[in-house]
Amino acid sequence: MREFVIQLGHRAGELARVTNALSLYGVNIKSVAAMTIGDKALLHLIPDNVESTRSALRANNIPFDENETAVVLLENRAGELTAVAAKLAEAGVNLDAAYVVGLSDDLIELAIVSDDVKKAKKVLE
Repeated sequence: MREFVIQLGHRAGELARVTNALSLYGVNIKSVAAMTIGDKALLHLIPDNVESTRSALRANNIPFDENETAVVLLENRAGELTAVAAKLAEAGVNLDAAYVVGLSDDLIELAIVSDDVKKAKKVLE
């Protein structure tokens, strides 16, 4: 699973421009987060198809960064995220982003982006 990070201007239509490009390539977004700071916006997303996402963004001249994620299944109860965050902190792994990519009554699938994804995966095994 991979994360795409896209910097945009903070103006009407920017999100629609990106999501339209993705939809025309058949990309379904599994998880998304966005925020603005001043006149800039930052869009983080996890798509269902990495190759189609790259193609769509490149074809539409939308610059992006791409990162590998570590994925972990957690029980859907209080304290589970704390346990994951503490394990990563003890190992010296710094978090860049976390996404809920799947949810059921009993389980949460969490994708984590960090400064050392290889180490994060090992810690979360």
